[in-house]
Amino acid sequence: MGENKSSISQAKSYVEIGEFWNAHDLADYWEQTGPVEFEVDIQSEARYYALDRNLSAKMSEIAQQRGISVETLLNLWVQEKLQEQMTQLTSTR
Repeated sequence: MGENKSSISQAKSYVEIGEFWNAHDLADYWEQTGPVEFEVDIQSEARYYALDRNLSAKMSEIAQQRGISVETLLNLWVQEKLQEQMTQLTSTR
C-alpha cells in the first residue's frame, strides 16, 4: 500500500481495510469520499475447449460450493497445473 494515500479506515494493510469496511457502512463516511480516476487493463481472451459433460457438471457443483464461477475455478486449476508442469520442466533440465 502506498504510504501517502489517504484512507478513511487508517488501516495499514489490505486485510485491515477489508475488516474495517466489513464492520462499517460507506453511507456514514460518504462526505469524506471524493472522485477518483483509474484505468483497468484486463488482458484476457476467451477460448473455448470441449469438456466432458460429467466433468462439467462436477466442476459446476464444486464452483457453486466455493461461491465462485466455473470459469474462475477452471482458471485457478489450470494455473495450478501449469505451474506444477513448469516446475517439473525446469527441474529436469
